[in-house]
Amino acid sequence: MSEGVDISKELELAEKALRDGDRYSIAQLITLFEDSRPVAFDKRDAVIRFFQESGRSHRATFSGITGTPGAGKSTLVGELALRFAAADAKVRVAVLAVDPSSEVSGGSLLGDRTRVRFPVDEHRLYFRSQASDRELGGISRTTFSVCRLLYHLFDHVLIETVGIGQNEIEVQHIADRVYLVLQPLAGDQIQFMKAGIMEIPDAFVINKSDQTEPARKTYYSLKASLGFVRPGEDHLPIFRVSALTGLGLDDLSADMQANRHRLLAADAGGVRSDAELYRKEVFYFEKWVRDEYGRHGLRRLVAMGGSGNYMDQHGGFDLARRQFAQLF
Repeated sequence: MSEGVDISKELELAEKALRDGDRYSIAQLITLFEDSRPVAFDKRDAVIRFFQESGRSHRATFSGITGTPGAGKSTLVGELALRFAAADAKVRVAVLAVDPSSEVSGGSLLGDRTRVRFPVDEHRLYFRSQASDRELGGISRTTFSVCRLLYHLFDHVLIETVGIGQNEIEVQHIADRVYLVLQPLAGDQIQFMKAGIMEIPDAFVINKSDQTEPARKTYYSLKASLGFVRPGEDHLPIFRVSALTGLGLDDLSADMQANRHRLLAADAGGVRSDAELYRKEVFYFEKWVRDEYGRHGLRRLVAMGGSGNYMDQHGGFDLARRQFAQLF
């Protein structure tokens, strides 16, 4: 850590966020994890180390929710989060929703007020919107950084992608399980086949299935499309749900919770979860180098042993980024 960096405020926020689920503290920490200034690298590193040494990390499971605009992703995500909280009095759930960016301000166009609404007094549920920064891939350039924070504070994190087209595959590098949300008779699966997106999801969700006949036709059309794109994968789940009426939400919620239970059962002492997070850090460190410094930066990184080696030698994800930036 750089000398003279005061981290007392950040550690106080970290304690309140971890102990009480304090929304103000979480919001302040998220702002820190979105900050691109050099001093923020040191502060983020201190916060992460505090969580790791506390023995109280929640080690979140990440579910990616992607799909086209109008499919009802936001309503669906909100209903699922409420069900997770109702099913377990100890669970903490966060929703990270990526929105289109305003051409004027650069901020999120939709934001909290028009999205998911949680009970004011329920501190186990947390919602945060992010502007996409006009990034391709469906998520923001800081989404992974924020997820590193949420990993320690929550048990389940739902990541809703921006939903602007056919390039929403970046979430697969963060989420433990990806769900593609479709709506009846929209023809989305044909466009997704062209873009290669049908090869990404672990499960499919046909929302608005209270429209019984259109949903049935979409279900069989989707089955046929999957038979062409992913032959031999007959086990892929397809959920017919309605966020409006609650149809099928119990099954979808159970699938997400079962995935978390499977991961926890195979995770002695959090070793697997921490190792998986480290793998993601290696991927996103290299992506950061590529985005910021291009091919020249990548060549220098390879010459120094690659992402994992460089991170290990320079104190981890954040401190390694600060150190690498000083080379340019």
